[in-house]
Amino acid sequence: MTMRNDIALIGLGVMGSNLALNIADHGYKIAVWNYTSDLVEKFVKENPHPNAEAFTDLKEMVASLKRPRQIIIMVTAGRAVDAVIESLKPLLEPDDIVLDTGNSFYQDTMRRYADLKQLGLVFTGVGVSGGSEGARRGPAIMVGGTQEAYKRTGPVLEAISAKAADGKPCCAFMGEGGAGHFVKMVHNGIEYADMQLIAESYLVLKRLGGFTNVELADIYERFQQGPLQSYLISITSKVLREKDPQGTGELIDMIVDSAGQKGTGKWTCIEGFETGVDLSMIDGACNARFISGKVTEREERAKGVKPREVKLPFTQEDLIAKVGHYLYAGKIAAYAQGFDLYRSASEKYGFNLNLGKIAEIFRAGCIIQARFLNDITAAYTENPALGNLVDAPFFKARLQECLEDAREICALAIMHAVPNPVMAEAISYLDALHSACVGANLIQGLRDCFGAHTFERKDAPGFINHQWSR
Repeated sequence: MTMRNDIALIGLGVMGSNLALNIADHGYKIAVWNYTSDLVEKFVKENPHPNAEAFTDLKEMVASLKRPRQIIIMVTAGRAVDAVIESLKPLLEPDDIVLDTGNSFYQDTMRRYADLKQLGLVFTGVGVSGGSEGARRGPAIMVGGTQEAYKRTGPVLEAISAKAADGKPCCAFMGEGGAGHFVKMVHNGIEYADMQLIAESYLVLKRLGGFTNVELADIYERFQQGPLQSYLISITSKVLREKDPQGTGELIDMIVDSAGQKGTGKWTCIEGFETGVDLSMIDGACNARFISGKVTEREERAKGVKPREVKLPFTQEDLIAKVGHYLYAGKIAAYAQGFDLYRSASEKYGFNLNLGKIAEIFRAGCIIQARFLNDITAAYTENPALGNLVDAPFFKARLQECLEDAREICALAIMHAVPNPVMAEAISYLDALHSACVGANLIQGLRDCFGAHTFERKDAPGFINHQWSR
């Protein structure tokens, strides 16, 4: 068979099909295959493209590729990825590259990377963010594996990626092994916190401000014109304004108040515990989704709760402005936690992550794309050794502007029984970062008193086991 295709893609679900078409649109000849032939037939019928060739036989598809081969896997994370790799192994040759563009756990990627390396094959974990539309029109792409492999895969991946306002591709090599999927995992964790903050601001405005859905949509459109400009804020106004196609009013009021999750947020939280990094906001966002699942129980308990009378100490216009500051302060804290994990894990695993570059490729295409990321990029460009985002002069100044309003809104929400757990975590996190004493001295005293765990004195080196008076 003639070696005529530049690259291949396995997995023709919505994401895989869109990614394949994106590649074909950029002039690359792509071969596509799926485990079940029905999706191959659907792809051919619905997406005829002169640069895309569909196969029902895996061996024939592999044989159609120019050497050394490049094969993208876009299937469900976990066993499905391993199954595809096993089916490919006997068909591949040394220096062929296998790219996993699904939401795989980075430790699975590191295992596969080591396994295929023994066979002379190159395994590349590629984080892709932007949803189905991003896959079709240009996602943010985070690449792991090896720098040498990126020289071969980079031209295709950079071509299909989103482009920031300055024209730069939102695609870059992150680091060795599982670095690409690690960066994507933490991206998703930040996304969890970001969405929860928006949901909490929505509850505050709705319950304390009494705004209608349409008025709320207008408010988020206003936020979109300022420093909070982001993809998530832009679609918040869209979701709030959408009419119910099956009735009157807005669709938002008919959506069940329960949010699911697919695992990347949980993985990020676990990594925070493993690495010793405070990810309290991402933890809180996961917990909020857990409790959201208890719909019937919450609705029953709510029947016995007397509504609180709302008395705002300021105007509705002031409320809007203060909630804007509340959101911005929370956003700083969420990214500070996520980028602290990037920094710590980079040292632990030898990823050598470039934090400024990570922020740079998040500026377009991905779910957390935001104006805010230009400022993070600038902060790490100015000081690559920056310990925490809150220490950057720009963000230090923004917190001084926003934090008091954030405290006031958070306190009002608590006083009026409006849940805002992640914003409360944000303020506690920021306060702890700026506190000389956080009470750990008492914890160490207690631990030594009941369990002889020892402690350190301020005025002398070494660990002490004190004989506490009984």
